[in-house]
Amino acid sequence: MNQPITLGVIVGNRGFFPDHLCAQGREEILATLDREGFRTVALSPEDTKLGTVETRAEARACADLFKKHADQIDGVLVTLPNFGDERGVAETLRLAGLNVPVLIHAFPDDPRKMGLQDRRDSFCGKLSVCNNLRQYGIDFSLTTQHTVAPSSPSFREDLHWFGGVCRVVKGLRRARLGAIGARPAAFKTVRFSEKILEAHGIAVEVIDLSEILGRVGKLEDGAPAVQQTLAAIQEYIPTEQVPLSSLLKMAKLAVVVNDWIDENELTASAIQCWTALEEYFGVVPCTVMSMMSNRLLPSACEVDITGAIGMYALTLATGVPAALLDWNNNYGEDPDKCVLFHCSNVPKACFSHMQMGCQDIVGSTVGFENAHGTCVGRIKPGPFTFARVSTDDLSGRIRAYAGEGEFTEDPLETFGGAGVAHIPDLQRLLHSLCANGFEHHVAIAHARVARALGEAMGNYLGWDIQLHNA
Repeated sequence: MNQPITLGVIVGNRGFFPDHLCAQGREEILATLDREGFRTVALSPEDTKLGTVETRAEARACADLFKKHADQIDGVLVTLPNFGDERGVAETLRLAGLNVPVLIHAFPDDPRKMGLQDRRDSFCGKLSVCNNLRQYGIDFSLTTQHTVAPSSPSFREDLHWFGGVCRVVKGLRRARLGAIGARPAAFKTVRFSEKILEAHGIAVEVIDLSEILGRVGKLEDGAPAVQQTLAAIQEYIPTEQVPLSSLLKMAKLAVVVNDWIDENELTASAIQCWTALEEYFGVVPCTVMSMMSNRLLPSACEVDITGAIGMYALTLATGVPAALLDWNNNYGEDPDKCVLFHCSNVPKACFSHMQMGCQDIVGSTVGFENAHGTCVGRIKPGPFTFARVSTDDLSGRIRAYAGEGEFTEDPLETFGGAGVAHIPDLQRLLHSLCANGFEHHVAIAHARVARALGEAMGNYLGWDIQLHNA
């Protein structure tokens, strides 16, 4: 599960509009945030007039409060119970220097209360605030409705959408990825630029596969960490058809990989799984990777680092495990359905059912006795978001796309981990992926968060992202 989001709250005010609306509005917005599980940092009525911001001095007081709690603040909510002072809002954000997402909210007027004592004019004030923020070069987000009551379902949905935006922005700006082994020679499609990622705050730590296997070789079968991990594997997935010797190899690999990830404080990883591990160690790492992804530590195959970034972004936005799949097959004659598949390291949370199996494709060349460890099953039905991140060396930019679809219960007989996906206007999407040179891997998670990814990556991170039907 995701940790609660902490929002800095700016309550805008303008003196010749009714003060009582600000006092009531501040209480209402803070109560809504509390009910929805958000933590807040906000001025109190003892700090400034009504706990609001209007003057330069009040802006500085609010900015100082925010700077004091900068390590905790994930985003800022600007709320306008009346017209608000656009300078005060902009000055607060400039002085605070938080560089976090900002959501602009305005209270609605009541047509029955349009006299001087009850009229808000927040509708107009929001335009002025946004105009000033553009002048100040401060990026911001907007609620679905221009003005909206804090108690409304629409605003509550906006809050949780914005929470996802904050998590994605914060997480990706400090992400640390681990590349375990070299890219498989046949997979030029997963090449990426470490330098472009580093320029966006994303670090990549590397380790040679021989070093991993060397550490594995020093572990005894009876070591406590190995036996504990073996038990965890057997509890995680049915293993009746798999030799104990193979399970012990997986347990040792898991101990070494997880220790290296912990030592380097990594948020996601990608592993060389094709075919050195099978030939020279004797198992596939799929179950080990599945277990990491299932505990919200995404693990991508084929050293697809940017694929792992897509998985991590989805995990940040949704709070649920993400998988990396292939855009793999058409589904009969239906132009809006396809088969998403991997062989597989899909996390348990993404399956309706699963069991440990043998990697049939690799086993046919390296021996089936060396290819145990895949997670075989059907991806569970329900709505999902798909996403892909890619570095474009020619432009020096990060590109991405995201969209939403639904896994169906259409019949499908195959091996590995697979599901039938329905995505409206799929053919247009596929044409775009081909035309723009995107990879065959795509990250998925069972939730609808494409808009949050688009806002985080496009508006705040400055990536080139296209949204499909979202």
